[in-house]
Amino acid sequence: MPLTRTIDDTTIVLTGASSGIGVATAYALARRGAAVVLAARSGAALEQVATRCRALGGRALAVPTDVTDPVAVEHLAARAVQEFGHLDAWINNAAVSAVGLFDEIPVEEFRRVLEVNLLGAAYGMRAALPYLDAAGGGVLVNNASVLAEVAMPYQSAYNATKHGLRGLADTIRQELRVTGRGHVSVCTVLPATIDTPFFRHAANHTGRELVPPPPVYPPELVAETIVRVLRRPRREAYAGGAARLIAAQWRVAPALAERALAWYGRRTELGSAARPESTGNVFTADAAARRDGGWHGRRRQLVRMSAAFGLAAAGTAVGTMAAIGRRPRTDR
Repeated sequence: MPLTRTIDDTTIVLTGASSGIGVATAYALARRGAAVVLAARSGAALEQVATRCRALGGRALAVPTDVTDPVAVEHLAARAVQEFGHLDAWINNAAVSAVGLFDEIPVEEFRRVLEVNLLGAAYGMRAALPYLDAAGGGVLVNNASVLAEVAMPYQSAYNATKHGLRGLADTIRQELRVTGRGHVSVCTVLPATIDTPFFRHAANHTGRELVPPPPVYPPELVAETIVRVLRRPRREAYAGGAARLIAAQWRVAPALAERALAWYGRRTELGSAARPESTGNVFTADAAARRDGGWHGRRRQLVRMSAAFGLAAAGTAVGTMAAIGRRPRTDR
């Protein structure tokens, strides 16, 4: 079920609102007149985003929140209703990552990634559901990643949380339907690589610079996808053609696509420059209300790198069709 009000009369909670996709989404909603309740750990950055949202024609409230604290998340939902009278949608966008080999990522960092990305989203949905139900309907949006469907090396904790988030959303959607609460929609957005500060903020245990694998899309692409699913909810929506292509390859021939993505990830996620180990923003907030990560130049690598991956994809498809052709027929 879509929003029960026009978007310029809605109240929408947005976590991870101090950087990247969160900032772009806040501005997209503000331009349409929505009341946005902005949550993240960085209070100063949130206030900057809130000020800009008001200038764009929206209403805004900044509520510094650590999504790993369920009490704080409950308070966030209550503040939204106290300030604007109702809650119509909740967007789980907060995420962190620790990049490195699985057995070299510190256990405390691995745990924290799970707490922010998966438990933080679960706490958000639990806090939002009573208010959405009371309002007669609403939309829950989980900003996941194409890594909720596929996997790439060096991102074990992040991959695990996004796969878990997708499964959690599917389960909640089923439960709402069988308990007569189908007026609350649960949507999952699966972006490709996005030009945000994410790779600069991630904990790094690779010894090398972290860079986004091309093609790299602007954060506004994801923001507009989120606005679309608020207006016309759907189970899942990809943001970026590469996400749809990679997911399709994974479904057709998962073993071959897994090998291709391992090759691709190793050659595109790690830059040539050496970097010391860092915990990034896993434990300490460092957002600066910036939408992009300064990776525009990576888009110029699209033709070269996508061509290489396209050859691997073509090989995957040909191999799959050949395997199907070799199967003995049993319907005669």
